[in-house]
Amino acid sequence: MKRTDAYIVDALRTPVGKRRGSLSHMHGADLGGFVLKALVERNGIPAEDYDDVVFGCVDTIGPLAGNIARSSWLAAGLPLSVPGVTVDRQCGSSQQALHFAAQAVMSGTQHVVVAGGVQTMSSIPISSAMVAGQALGFADPFSGSTGWQARFGNQPMSQFHAAQMIAERWHCSRADMEAYALESHRRALLAVAEGRFEREIVPCAGLSHDETPRTTSLQKMAELEPLGEGSWLTAGVASQTCDAAAALLVVSEEALKRYSLAPRARIHHLSVMGDDPVWMLTAPIAASKKALQRCGMRWGDIDLVEVNEAFASVAQAWLKETGYPHERTNVNGGAIALGHPLGATGARLATTLLHELERTNGRFGLQTMCEGGGLANVTIIERI
Repeated sequence: MKRTDAYIVDALRTPVGKRRGSLSHMHGADLGGFVLKALVERNGIPAEDYDDVVFGCVDTIGPLAGNIARSSWLAAGLPLSVPGVTVDRQCGSSQQALHFAAQAVMSGTQHVVVAGGVQTMSSIPISSAMVAGQALGFADPFSGSTGWQARFGNQPMSQFHAAQMIAERWHCSRADMEAYALESHRRALLAVAEGRFEREIVPCAGLSHDETPRTTSLQKMAELEPLGEGSWLTAGVASQTCDAAAALLVVSEEALKRYSLAPRARIHHLSVMGDDPVWMLTAPIAASKKALQRCGMRWGDIDLVEVNEAFASVAQAWLKETGYPHERTNVNGGAIALGHPLGATGARLATTLLHELERTNGRFGLQTMCEGGGLANVTIIERI
C-alpha cells in the first residue's frame, strides 16, 4: 500500500465547563458522544463508513471506564459496526489519538477516522487513579519495581514538584508566573468577546461558551496560598480542572474525492519524544526542536504555536529555550484560562490551532504539550 497524506476536514469541541459547572452532570460517554454525533452530522459521510474512532482519556475509571471511545460512539446512537479505541498518553492522550488516526490514513489502511478525546474532571478528579490505587494497597505506582528504584530511587514523580523545579531553573518568579497567567486570561477573554471560538464550539447542554476564563488581577493572584511548603506555585498559575470533549475528522485523499470533502489542513509532521520523568514537564522543549530539525523547518516558518499551559513555568521555559515569540503562542489564551480537560486537551488545542490559522491566514501551526512520564508530542499542520 502506498503512503498517502492525511487531511483534517473538520474540528470541533464542546465549550469547556468549569469543575462542577454546566457540563458536570454529563456522563463521559454522553459528552464524548455529543461531539461525535455533531461531527458525523456536519460532514455528510455515512456513519457506517467510518473506519475507527480513536479517543484520548486519562484515568479511565468510573464513568470513563470500559473503552470510552467505543462507549461514546454507541451512546451517540451511531452504528454498531464502527470500532473505537481509547488512548492514554497522559495529558497528550488526544494529541496522540490524532497521531494514530493520521498514521492509519497515511499508511493507506484506513480512510475515514475520528480523533478526539473526552474528560469529565468533575466526576473523576485528577487524583482518582491514585486514590483507587491506594484502596488496592498501592500507595505509590512505582513501589515494588526494583528496576525503577534502581534507576530513579525515591525521587518524587510529581508534576507539582517538576513545575517548581522548572520555575527555579528557568528563573520564573512567582510574580513572573502570575503576570503570565493574567495574560492568558486576558487573551482568552478577548477571544470570547471577539467571537473567535464560535466556529469551533458546538453548544452543549445549554452552554455556548467556555466557563473557565476569569476576570482577575495580580493583586488577587498574590493572595492565593502556595500549593506546598517552599513552592512558588499557586492555583492561579496552574491549569484548571474542567469538563470537555473535542474531535477531528481525519481522512485520506481518496476519501476527499469519494465524499466531495474540502480539506482544511494537511498533517505535515507527527512525532513524540521522551525526557527525564523526574523533570517530567520539560520534554516539549527538546521535542519541538527535534521536530523542526526533522522537517527541515525553522521557527520563522511557524505562524502559530499552541503549547499546553500545564503550569505557567512550563510554557515560560519553552518560550525561553526556543526563542519563539509569545505574541504568536497561545494567542487565544491557554490552559490556565481555558482549562486542561486532560484527555481532551490535545484535540482541543488542535481544533483551536486550525481555526486560528484560518482566521489569521497562517500556513503552519505547531502544537506540543508536556505529558506524565516525561513525554511530549509535536504536531505540525499546514492550512490548505
